Amino acid sequence: MQWFLLGVALLISGYFIYGKIIERIFGTRPERQTPAFTNNDGVDYVPMSTRKVYLVQLLNIAGLGPIFGPILGALYGPTALLWIVFGSIFAGAVHDYFSGMLSVRAGGASVPTVVGRELGTAAKHFMNSFAVLLLLLVGVVFTLGPAKLLGNLSGTSVPVWVAVIFGYYLIATLVPIDKIIGRLYPLFGALLVFMSVGLLIGLAVSDKSFYAAGITLENLHPQDLPLWPLLFITIACGALSGFHATQSPLMARCMENESNGRFVFYGAMIGEGVIALIWATLGMSFYDSPEALNATLAQGGPAAVVNDVATSLLGGIGGILAILGVVVLPITSGDTSFRAARLILSDFLKFDQKPITKRLMIALPLFAVGFAISLMDFNVIWRYFGWANQMTAVIMLWAAAAWLKRHGKFHWVCTVPATFMTGVVNAYLFSAEIGFGLPLSVAGPIGLASSSVMLVWLLMRGRREQDDLDTPAIAAEQA
Repeated sequence: MQWFLLGVALLISGYFIYGKIIERIFGTRPERQTPAFTNNDGVDYVPMSTRKVYLVQLLNIAGLGPIFGPILGALYGPTALLWIVFGSIFAGAVHDYFSGMLSVRAGGASVPTVVGRELGTAAKHFMNSFAVLLLLLVGVVFTLGPAKLLGNLSGTSVPVWVAVIFGYYLIATLVPIDKIIGRLYPLFGALLVFMSVGLLIGLAVSDKSFYAAGITLENLHPQDLPLWPLLFITIACGALSGFHATQSPLMARCMENESNGRFVFYGAMIGEGVIALIWATLGMSFYDSPEALNATLAQGGPAAVVNDVATSLLGGIGGILAILGVVVLPITSGDTSFRAARLILSDFLKFDQKPITKRLMIALPLFAVGFAISLMDFNVIWRYFGWANQMTAVIMLWAAAAWLKRHGKFHWVCTVPATFMTGVVNAYLFSAEIGFGLPLSVAGPIGLASSSVMLVWLLMRGRREQDDLDTPAIAAEQA
């Protein structure tokens, strides 16, 4: 438990110290009107209070990732805690801050437009298709996951819950953001708090302890799977997640002042890091060994671990409430996944989204494709989601680094995590079964070489004197 408390203390310190550094490097301008006011349309651009924007952002980004990923990552041992803490502070929260604030500066533009401004038209078109694919994968993963948990809890068949959740997603995708998402999320947030605090108290009063004596860098995975690059793909949400880059623009369109960015974007990622830390700690403490945890995973996946931990530590009723808190996280990310996909496509097609008929023209085909994907094997979907998620993060980090370099700012805060994660995603792509299936001895050097190429590319880019208030240029581009 002491390692968990130390991790939380480091995360909070990171928010106040490193988060402030990131804010100063970016250079907020509180006097500027945000897109919530300049583009107010009553549907997607709606001013909301800072606390509500933070809560929506946290629930948007905290899906199954900071629960299922850390549970799977716990197999590697306490190294997972180190990645969650330092990944959140120096990579994930930085990524989320720049994806949100660059969207604010771009008039609330979606991530493909932001990326295109810094990396070129080809990158923009690639990101348009790639982001929509990622969001569809996220929406499906965050439908099947909670459907299985609710099916186990109620005894009702999983397809029934899939239909119910898809129905909610469709409504939440179409109506103004402050009508359902803005009103239901405080209730969902209460369930989340109960789940987090309740499980921590249950763990504290139990006789459970780490199955590793202290923090060790030793790989404890029972199947000897390599730490690099697998740990950094397995634990995405909760440390670094490209999915967040698709979500931050939603709140960039609702934030009332640029000075709130550190709390909303950097702070929400720190909050998700705490959630990930909770579940990694539970995974390493509730079971006696990595082998015992792996046996439960083999029987029913991370959902079985959630059920075991919640009901054992909190009893019947408390366990049900805790499981509902876990269910809330993916549902509150799934609805905004489809919403973000609708907005990205509407930007690309130049469809005005104020008339509901035009929202339906984009939303209905999206849900049809999402339903088709949901018929695939969940484990296969999850593996593709993991790679696509981190690849999106890499692209966003390079775009942020390029923006900083272009404006003569200290770009290394984005360049370092971008370089590291480029090696990770490419080593994974070339070694994984879903990729090229090469030996890691070959895939690893390929990943390192790709990192070096991207680093040289960035360093060779010259500084271009250009006003960073890019809203008029992007608005003209989207018109």
